[in-house]
Amino acid sequence: MNLFKKIFSSEKKETLDKGLEKTKTSFFGKLSKAVAGKSKVDDEVLDNLEEVLVSSDVGVNTTLKVIERIEERVSRDKYLGTEELNRILREEIAGLLSETNTGEATDFSIPADKKPYVIMVVGVNGVGKTTTIGKLAYQFRKQGKKVVLGAADTFRAAAIDQLQIWADRVDVPIVKQQMGSDPASVAFDTLKSAANQDADVVIIDTAGRLHNKVNLMNELSKVKRVMQKVIGDAPHDVLLVLDGSTGQNAFEQAKQFTKATEVTSLAVTKLDGTAKGGVVIGISDQFRIPVKYIGVGEGIEDLQVFNKYEFIDSFFK
Repeated sequence: MNLFKKIFSSEKKETLDKGLEKTKTSFFGKLSKAVAGKSKVDDEVLDNLEEVLVSSDVGVNTTLKVIERIEERVSRDKYLGTEELNRILREEIAGLLSETNTGEATDFSIPADKKPYVIMVVGVNGVGKTTTIGKLAYQFRKQGKKVVLGAADTFRAAAIDQLQIWADRVDVPIVKQQMGSDPASVAFDTLKSAANQDADVVIIDTAGRLHNKVNLMNELSKVKRVMQKVIGDAPHDVLLVLDGSTGQNAFEQAKQFTKATEVTSLAVTKLDGTAKGGVVIGISDQFRIPVKYIGVGEGIEDLQVFNKYEFIDSFFK
């Protein structure tokens, strides 16, 4: 069993290394230009570093925080060589991620005392929301968990069809109604069905339109209220899915959704196709919401549990 874990973990790490390759190449290419011809970390190097972090989608506020911490170290240690900058950056970014992402999650575990464990998934259309739900269902199913999906994004027929495809692929039941049905009604039926089937996990898809925040807020609140008629403390997790390849736009989406509903965890997708992986650091820091999952490839196994130590190691490898 331990051997299996070791093999799986090294494969997972390999996928992560590969998934962050574009981000890493871009970041360290810019970083080496920022310190070119410099032997010590001075104001000019710090200015250049600030530019590198901002252009790598770490975000302005998080960048300023990192720069401030490095400035403190420079004034304390008096002389810091540019060759030490990698190590210092690594330590400070790890420190930031540690403030939000506590613990070292290694698998797709759920609390044993919540049955069924209800996950409500939110996010705008096109971020990989339905794919994330499908891949999550696959991971839970692989662990022998009984999973039920709820197609409460009734705004688009395509969303219901897409979720059905994933349900068939992963071989899990799905509860759905016609397009245009009341999303709260679908959520209610899903939880009822899950309770009857003695399911372990319920994953509810919700509509992802942001054109009217008030409508979105009302709809998500209603879905939650109706769920609580079946399971008093549902949902146990409100998972916001963000597309990492959109960089700063992902910050804006996080801002809108955290205003519309209480978000408890994040999934950042499509990191393999972009140089904007720094967005994971900035979003985690700015919103104080743990990143639970990251998407680093198109394969069904390529949704990973986010581990800050592995992420930092792959980023600075």
